[in-house]
Amino acid sequence: MKHAVFSFCLVLCSSALSHGEVRPSALFSNHMVLQRDMVVPVWGDADPGEKVEVSFSGQSKSAVADAGGKWMVKLDAMNASADGLEMSIKGKNTLTFSDVLVGEVWICSGQSNMQLGWNSVVEVRKKVPKAGNVRSFEVPRVVSYKEEDQLEGQWGTAVTSSAVGAGFSMFLEESVGVPVGIIHSSWGSSSLEAWMPRDMAQDFPRYAQQLEVTDADTAGKERITAALAAPERSKADDIFMRRQPNILYNAMIKPLVPYACRGLVWYQGERNAYNFDSIPDKPWYRRTIPMTGYGAALKGWVERYRKEWARDDMHFMVVMLPGYAGKELEKQAEKPDVESWAWMRQAQLEVLDLPHTSVANTIDLGHVTNIHPKDKEPIAERLALLAERDTLQRDVVAEGPIMQRVEQAGDHLVVHYGTSAQGLSTTDGAAPSGFWIADDSQRWVPAVATISSDVVELRSPDMAKPLYARYAFAAVPKVNLVNGAKLPARPFRTDSFTK
Repeated sequence: MKHAVFSFCLVLCSSALSHGEVRPSALFSNHMVLQRDMVVPVWGDADPGEKVEVSFSGQSKSAVADAGGKWMVKLDAMNASADGLEMSIKGKNTLTFSDVLVGEVWICSGQSNMQLGWNSVVEVRKKVPKAGNVRSFEVPRVVSYKEEDQLEGQWGTAVTSSAVGAGFSMFLEESVGVPVGIIHSSWGSSSLEAWMPRDMAQDFPRYAQQLEVTDADTAGKERITAALAAPERSKADDIFMRRQPNILYNAMIKPLVPYACRGLVWYQGERNAYNFDSIPDKPWYRRTIPMTGYGAALKGWVERYRKEWARDDMHFMVVMLPGYAGKELEKQAEKPDVESWAWMRQAQLEVLDLPHTSVANTIDLGHVTNIHPKDKEPIAERLALLAERDTLQRDVVAEGPIMQRVEQAGDHLVVHYGTSAQGLSTTDGAAPSGFWIADDSQRWVPAVATISSDVVELRSPDMAKPLYARYAFAAVPKVNLVNGAKLPARPFRTDSFTK
């Protein structure tokens, strides 16, 4: 039972075409968007030894299905095209897909804040009727205990259901002027481990522990089988499924490989936002990777996905977790030495150690007690700016001030920001807020901050010789520092204290 497939929709997909007919991946359908300026794989199933020919935009490529009935051709890189073209796939039968565009393709994945629909976000909802040439593919929320190569679904001409994904696609299409396709694959309350391939267990013992428990849970597998076969899932069963390790990757990411895309937008982390000394008294948390290990796991995950796609330049954009404290910590939301999402943001920023990565800064967004804040439009716009700058080499300001170094200068500290601070100012005209300083006593005091060109000086009458600085390092810091593009300064800390 360990390797059984727990997704009846996959069975239906398999029987949709009779024996002997060529069957491409469901990602190839009417209205699809193909990635421009990149080799485009097209693949599927057929009888072993069957010749399959794919024709599109003046190209014809053929392949012979292997002993397992798998085939793949690779179309040469193409320029963007908003003209709906036809793709034909011919084996013993012929399939024709119409209204195929060529442009920018992105996968949008993560947990509930990626899943959150645009209908509940006023600013994004207002933009939808004016959407340009954007398309979407919604990946069904299913699971499997083995890696799948097929999924159910088709491309549509509407924006994706995700508020972040929809906003991102509309901003990007408007700025770049080419079609944009979003493949949306997300599921609320899922951990990073839910989206990991099994073989990552060899590098992450805590993930290996999760898999051991899951593999031995016969009752859990039976529960998932019954839930997927039921006409409707109960909320409890739905939550149980999405909180398991690996099986979301198997059913919701693996079938997407190796669809040509520019990269992947990742909005996740809430589920992993705890530390070893404050593990919630819930069994599914006790086995997940905490904030202290999330940065390493995230980098390993990015590298593993790139290996799966066989593309070292596959770009990953991570959405920083915004402000949130919860009701229990609401009164301590601005303190820099209280365990909070500040540590998760620091872990997320570790992904920048890898090339072809970006992090969308959201430190000025969020809500102190609402874990699903509605201010998604700024996130979408910042993601589009990052995509323009980092993947399309467009000359745009995509980030706010980024700390370069902090200099100790007697009774004060000097924060150097460099070129990212052009037009350094505050949103309200007041002095910069959110800075704290400390010495070796590990006592943090609020800093009196002043702007001078591209630096910020920090001092306090309560500290004669500060040595360390933290900026916006709290659950919900009060921040106002921006550059000329009105983009927020990135959080940082220069100490290595554990609290």
